[in-house]
Amino acid sequence: MFGIVLRIPTLAIHLDRTETFAFNKETQLVPICGMVAAELSKTSEDSKREESGDSVSPFKKITERHHPCLVELLSSELSAKPEDIIDFEMLLYDTHKSCLGGMMDQFIFSPRLDNLNSSFCATVALIESLAKPSALENESAIRLVALFDHEEIGSRTAQGADSNILPAIIQRLSMLRVSGTKSDEDISTAYEQSLSTSFLVSADMAHAVNPNYAYKYESEHKPEINRGPVIKVNANARYATNSPGIVLMHEVARAAVANSDISSDSIVPMQLLVVRNDSSCGSTIGPMLSAALGSRTLDLGSPQLSMHSIRETGGTKDVALATRLFTSFFENYTTLAPKILVD
Repeated sequence: MFGIVLRIPTLAIHLDRTETFAFNKETQLVPICGMVAAELSKTSEDSKREESGDSVSPFKKITERHHPCLVELLSSELSAKPEDIIDFEMLLYDTHKSCLGGMMDQFIFSPRLDNLNSSFCATVALIESLAKPSALENESAIRLVALFDHEEIGSRTAQGADSNILPAIIQRLSMLRVSGTKSDEDISTAYEQSLSTSFLVSADMAHAVNPNYAYKYESEHKPEINRGPVIKVNANARYATNSPGIVLMHEVARAAVANSDISSDSIVPMQLLVVRNDSSCGSTIGPMLSAALGSRTLDLGSPQLSMHSIRETGGTKDVALATRLFTSFFENYTTLAPKILVD
């Protein structure tokens, strides 16, 4: 059985919003699920059945608001009757499994790589940072991973980054008494102190250089797949990175070598991305959370191609490199931060 060897990556929309690739969302993006003859037959059968068992409802019948074929499919999956369904939410997405590709399996071809990749790496890193029984003996910080919904539609939902969920969680954690060590006076300002001494790594994904559109990238900033995490910089604060954060992550990457089982000459390489001045630029939840929390923030991510397409392309080595970097961040932040960040 052959895997995927060749693939043509698209240019991420962030890098050129003037490219013409538009559809009318109302009339030209309607999914199809069957043929007309079968649909008419099904509609007729369901109409007869509903007439025989009419019931009072504040809404129109579910088969009047949605096609009977679709309702029938949902009810069969739920082992329920169509009339038992009052409402539902449905999203369409690619169900094909992720796979490795390229002649030497260097690539990951996957739907929703942005941002399942960083979510996976951060979660694994948190677990690995706690593997040793003594992991928290000298830890004065709280290690936290926050995974949000709805980043692609603006994050302004109850479970999105532009909500009160993360500030509320941090506030509750900062108010905890630990063996009676905090006085009432300390607790009253603990939340504000926590924010000022915290550091947020906004781990989205980053643009790898697309060989078909190399001219779209700044000449000295062309991140490559499988060459390590990319720190993203933007003068207009579309990314929340600043120089102290870059220095901190530089030292975190160095510390990852010292604390790993990998040979000392194997470092966690880092890359930098600055979008061309004549190019549009995407953004992340980093600036949003940085403004809301008042915490120091850095934007980074693994490089990928075809960002926001139905099937994206990332690097196999970058998964391990990002995980090592995040693990080192959890393990070394408390020690490194006072040497670099000044209150």
